[in-house]
Amino acid sequence: MDIPFWNREIETLDRASLEKVQLERLRQMVSWALKTPFYGRKLASAGIGSPEDVKSLRDLERIPFTVKDDLRRGFPRGLLAVEMSEVVRIHSSSGTTGIPTVIYFARDDLDRWTDLLARSITATGASSRDILQNMMTYGLFTGGLGLHYGAERVGMTVIPIGGGNTKRQIQTMKDFQTTVLHVTPSYLLHIHSQFENEGVRPGDLAVKRAFIGAEPHSENTRRKIEDLLGIQAFNSYGLSELNGPGVAFECVHRKDMHVWEDAYLIEIIDPKTGQNVEDGQEGEVVLTNLVRRAMPILRYRTRDLAFVHPEPCECGRTHRRLSRILGRTDDMLIINGVNVFPSQIEERIMKVPEVATNYLIHVDKKGALDRLTVKVEIYPKLFLGEAARLEALRARIREELRSSIVISPNVELHEPGSLPVSEGKAKRVVDERPKD
Repeated sequence: MDIPFWNREIETLDRASLEKVQLERLRQMVSWALKTPFYGRKLASAGIGSPEDVKSLRDLERIPFTVKDDLRRGFPRGLLAVEMSEVVRIHSSSGTTGIPTVIYFARDDLDRWTDLLARSITATGASSRDILQNMMTYGLFTGGLGLHYGAERVGMTVIPIGGGNTKRQIQTMKDFQTTVLHVTPSYLLHIHSQFENEGVRPGDLAVKRAFIGAEPHSENTRRKIEDLLGIQAFNSYGLSELNGPGVAFECVHRKDMHVWEDAYLIEIIDPKTGQNVEDGQEGEVVLTNLVRRAMPILRYRTRDLAFVHPEPCECGRTHRRLSRILGRTDDMLIINGVNVFPSQIEERIMKVPEVATNYLIHVDKKGALDRLTVKVEIYPKLFLGEAARLEALRARIREELRSSIVISPNVELHEPGSLPVSEGKAKRVVDERPKD
C-alpha cells in the first residue's frame, strides 16, 4: 500500500529526535505561558520561573493540571499571552452551560494549525484531486474553519456548506460529485436515512471518504456508516481548547488516531489519582499544546477516556496512536448505583441489524428508583410485521444492553424520523431526574 505523507521527515522522526523537538517546544511554551498571570502563578507554584527550569520532559509532571473552569475563570483575557493587536482570530464555546471558554490565535498559530490539518487529511489518502463537502458548523466552533483551511492547503476543492439543510446537502453531493465529507457521525447517518426520500442511492454518488468526529461514537457506528454508504470513515480527534480538529487523525490503515506529537504532548492519567499510566492502559487524556503562542495551554484535562497504543503503526509513522474516545469522566450516568457510559449503550445497539440510525437515552425517576429508557429507531419495513416480532426484537435489544451495562433498560422502538435529529453534535442523553 502506498503510504501518503504531508511531511515525511517530521512524521517518521525516530523517538529520540521527536522527544528532542518536544522538549525544545515545551520550553518555548513555558516562556510564552509565563507571560500570562494565570500560568505565571501556576508555574511559580511548581518552581518553574523560566524555560531553563524545564530540564527534561519528565518536568512536565511538575506542572499543575489546567481544567475547563480555569479557562472560564480567566474569561475573557486571563490566559492571553500576546497583545490583542497580534490576535487574528477568536474561537469560543457557546457558553450554554455557563461562562464560555475563549481561544485566541495569532497569525503564526493559525499557520501551524492549518499545517497539522493538511498533514491529517493527507494521512487518509485524500489529495488535491478530491472535493470536500464540509458539513461542520462554521463560526465560533472550530470544526468548520479549522479543517477548511487545512483542506485548501492540501489543494482540495472545498465546499463550505456548513451544517444543516439535509436536502441541500444531498443535492450538493450530486451536483458537484463530492468525494470527501467532513461531518458528525450522527448527522451522516441521518443524511443516509433521507436518501430514499430524495431518490438517491449511495452508488449514485462519488463519495469515497468521510472524516467523522466532534462527538463520541462506537466502532459499530463507524462500520454502519461504511456499510450503508460504501465508503471509508476516518476518525478524527480534537477540541477547541487545544486548537480544534487535527490533534489526532487516522491514517490509511484506520487503526486509531496518530497524535501529532511534535505539536501536542499527550499523557494518559488515572482520573482519580492524577498519576500517569502506561501505554495500553485506559485513562483520561491530558494534552499540552506545543504550537500555540497567543494562548498557551499546559496539561489540559480533557475528561475524555482513551488509551495509547503501545505498538507502532504499520504506516511507519512514529507518532503514537490514540484509541477512539471510550467515554467521558463527566458524562457517566449513575443508574441506581450502576455506572453507565452512553458509549456502552451505543456500542451495543449499533450491533443490532434492525436498528436504524438514530437513538435517544432517557433517564427519569419512578418513585425512588432511576428509570433508564433507550429509544431506538428501526427500519420502516419492520413495522409492517407481526407484533410478536417487534416484541421479540425489543427483548433482544434489552438483553443485549443488559449484558453490557448490567441493568435492564426499557426499550422503545420508533419509526425512522420520529426521534429528534441534531445537525451538529448529537444530544443523545436526556436526564430528567431531579437535581437535588
